[in-house]
Formats: sequence, structure tokens, C-alpha cells
Amino acid sequence: MRFTVTPDWRDNRLLKLVLAWFLVYVAIFWLTNALLYFEKMGLTPSSVVAYYRGDESQFLQPRSYQGMLEIAHFHLFAMAILVLTMTHLLLFVPLATRVKAWIVSLSFASAIGDEAAGWLVRFVAPAFAYLKIASFVVLESTLAFMIVAVAWALATSQPNAYRGDIDEDEE
Repeated sequence: MRFTVTPDWRDNRLLKLVLAWFLVYVAIFWLTNALLYFEKMGLTPSSVVAYYRGDESQFLQPRSYQGMLEIAHFHLFAMAILVLTMTHLLLFVPLATRVKAWIVSLSFASAIGDEAAGWLVRFVAPAFAYLKIASFVVLESTLAFMIVAVAWALATSQPNAYRGDIDEDEE
């Protein structure tokens, strides 16, 4: 990532090619994430509860502890790496520092919330279905925003806008 801190962000065509292909990959991930979510449940609390707690009328079994643990084990690592990478790239996009701080915080919080909410629905209370829905929507929204923002910065050869101080009001 040294290249994103230097002027090479604009000038290194090979770096731009690598980042562009990474963004294509993340966009495909974003799409398949949404498709998988909507294949299993919808944006209604009852669909989330049915998925995690089971529903006899739909012949759905409750999610097992072991099954959820196996999925969580992979998801926690993979989502951490994805969100870390995307938020790191966002730091170099010319946006107000407060906007970057909000997107970074919302991305990590929604990724954690998305994973935790399933456990909470299954083992604590059905009301956590609202957290699952909100976390999914916020995660998908922040990922989409970052994909577009980084792609825009690459396509328009924006100057490196890295700032380490999140208290700064404007660029």
C-alpha cells in the first residue's frame, strides 16, 4: 500500500489496474452477498426470525450452534479483511475527513452487527431481527459507497488525499 501514500496513486498504471480489478471483485462480492441474503431471508423481521429460529410451516429447521459457529469463524476473518482493505483505500480518496471517519465506523460496526445479530436472534430474542436487517443494509450501503468512491478516485486520477487526523473538518 506504499503506492497509495505516494504520488504513484495517480501515476502508476499497474497499481490502478490492480485496484480496479480488486474493485470489480468486491463489486461481485457485494452482489453475491445481497443475493445470498435475499435467498435466505428478506427485509422483514419475520423472515429473519424464521431463518434463524426455524419455521415449521416452511419446514425450516433452527440454525444449529455448530453451523453458526463454522460460518462465523470464516465470516469474521473474511469481513474484517474486506472492510479493512476497503476502508484503507477510502482514506486516500479526497473526501472530508469526517465523512471518512463515519464510513469507516459504520462499515466495521455494521459488519460486526450483521454477524452478531444472527446469534442474538437465534439464542437471545427475535427482536434482534431489526438489528440484522439494519446491519445488512448499512453494510451493503457503505461497501457500495466505498466501491464507487475509490473507483471514482482511480478513474479521475484524484490526488492522494490521505489525512491521519480525523478531527480535521475539511480537506
